[in-house]
Formats: sequence, structure tokens, C-alpha cells
Amino acid sequence: MRFILLGAPGAGKGTQAKQLIEKYNIVQISTGDILRENVKAGTELGKNAHSYMEKGLLVPDELIISMIEGRLVKSDCKNGFILDGFPRTVAQADALGALLKKMGLALNACVYVEVPEEDLIKRISGRRVCNGCGESYHIHFNKPKTEGICDKCSVQLIHRKDDHEDTVRNRLKVYHNETHPLLDYYLKQGIVLKIDGTGEINDIFNRIVAGLEAGKGK
Repeated sequence: MRFILLGAPGAGKGTQAKQLIEKYNIVQISTGDILRENVKAGTELGKNAHSYMEKGLLVPDELIISMIEGRLVKSDCKNGFILDGFPRTVAQADALGALLKKMGLALNACVYVEVPEEDLIKRISGRRVCNGCGESYHIHFNKPKTEGICDKCSVQLIHRKDDHEDTVRNRLKVYHNETHPLLDYYLKQGIVLKIDGTGEINDIFNRIVAGLEAGKGK
């Protein structure tokens, strides 16, 4: 099983990815993780990437693709993978397609978890994080026992700037502007699986599995 997982911030991709990894015995591949691993290991690719990162520049697509190729040949990818956070652009999707073709692989699906924007804003803007241990809470869905105080270490909870409503709306605007061309790209290939991302976590998971096994994931 090989697929891309798309969804706006707050759509619950991380939660679903954990269950899908266990279900299909596959790995989750994050470009951020790959970059950090290569930089830490001091690989030639990592050194090249670091030279861009320390200048505050984006790492070129060709370096990212080379790192992904190095990751895909590892034995734990034999059953498949979930790509999370890549590709982000049509150019990256083209490069990924060329790489997979060279490796004799193909994507089974592009899973797109859809959640109404107002629901996303409610999910993200309601987050509260412990300033001590980092434990996460939510003012609607996962309240602490004492308002504003962490259950684990009794430290004050904070509302991160990235989670303020105005910031969230801007993040969603940027995401949709970047993602729609990519979604159209995979729609033309006939591999997009749109999933209703509202409701209980297990219900969403079951929708993804049913969609994959009904055709997109075979």
C-alpha cells in the first residue's frame, strides 16, 4: 500500500496515519524527518541540504527527491508507505512520479481528508498546551480537570500564537492555495480518495480503509 495523505492543518492526518501504519504494516515518510536524519548522520545529501537550511533557504526539490529515494529502498518500505507533507507542489509531484516510475512503483491513492473550514478553526484555535511538560488539551474536546492548568504537572496552559484564530485562518488560506493544484493533479490521474474527516476517529479511519480497499488501494 503506497499513498499520499493530504489534509489541512487540524484535519487529523497524524491520528489517522498512526492507525493506517499499524493496519497495513507500512511506514510514514515525512520529508522533515528525512532532512533531520540526513543532516544528523552527516550524509553528503545532508551536508548539501544543511548549507541551504542555515541560510534560511528552501532545500531544492532535487535534494529532497534524492533523500526520498534513499528512504524508499530501505527494507521497512517493502510493504508500502504513507507520504505526509510531500509533495506540496505540482513540480514536486512530477518529480515524485518520475522517481516512483524509475523504481517500478506506483501510488495506490492520494487520500484527501476533508473537514469544513469552521470545524478546522474550532479544532485548532481551541488547543491549549502545557508550558511545562508540553501536554496538549482542548477547551471543547479534551478539557483539563482544572481550567487552564495541566493535569500532569499543574503548570499553566498556554494558547500558542500559531493557534490563534486569525493565524489559523491565514494558515488555512495558504494551505488551500497550495493544495488545490496538487489535488487537481491527482484527480486527473484518477487516484484521489476524498474522505469525510468529521465525526469519531474510528469512523474516519474505517472510511479510509473502506475507500482504499474498494479500489484505490488495490
